[in-house]
Amino acid sequence: MALGFTLIWLTLLILIPLSGLAWRSSELGWEKFWSIAVDPRTLNALRISFGTAFAAACVNVVFGIVLAWVLVRYRFPGKRIIDAMVDLPFALPTAVAGIALATLYAPNGWIGQFLTPLGIKIAFTPVGIVVALVFVGLPFVVRTVQPVMEEIDKEVEEAAATLGANRIQTITRVLLPGLAPAVLTGFALAFARGVGEYGSVIFIAGNLPFKSEIAPLLIVIKLEEYNYAAATGIAAVMLVLSFAMLLVINLIQSWSRRRYGNGA
Repeated sequence: MALGFTLIWLTLLILIPLSGLAWRSSELGWEKFWSIAVDPRTLNALRISFGTAFAAACVNVVFGIVLAWVLVRYRFPGKRIIDAMVDLPFALPTAVAGIALATLYAPNGWIGQFLTPLGIKIAFTPVGIVVALVFVGLPFVVRTVQPVMEEIDKEVEEAAATLGANRIQTITRVLLPGLAPAVLTGFALAFARGVGEYGSVIFIAGNLPFKSEIAPLLIVIKLEEYNYAAATGIAAVMLVLSFAMLLVINLIQSWSRRRYGNGA
């Protein structure tokens, strides 16, 4: 009963829409589909989308582990407030987040006005895209790593300290091996969210073709131009690339679970 309900629900929400996208893409023909896929504007938009998503996911892994470690291992005033703020990107509309970040990092913004004299420009550049994706992706890493870290006995860290390990050695040699599957899961979730993110990016990206134009925005532009063939082709390329990268991440995750789960 439960299996049948799950399969029906999965078919309605995922398989049918993906099948529709694949069917519509097949109508283009290989030659037309290939011309859309290798178009310089398409390739550049895909490069920016996947590159910034990967960079943001890497940043989130580092700071997500540190933040989760602080929330689990330390007690300090305002801890519950900070813990609740981690989930803010889940509840905050992405467009609101994009407007807020663009206001902060614009050349005349609260933060941007101090960076501009130094020659540092964040808003309306790919760097701004990374900042937005870090904001929306951080909770995925923290909430994935935090429960696993809570299960690790604090005495293990204390034993490492008595053997002469410093904080960095404790994290890299004691905590990270056991956290590897959770870290990879958080990375995959943050990366997947970043690839398809739209609302928080368009306001801070600048949306300049060949400079800061992301693939989801290019799809929307093609739809507004009633160029459904190009929009479908770009979406299909994104789907294939995303599936391939997530498959690789899941294979690495499965390997790490077998390795560290068996105590190797």
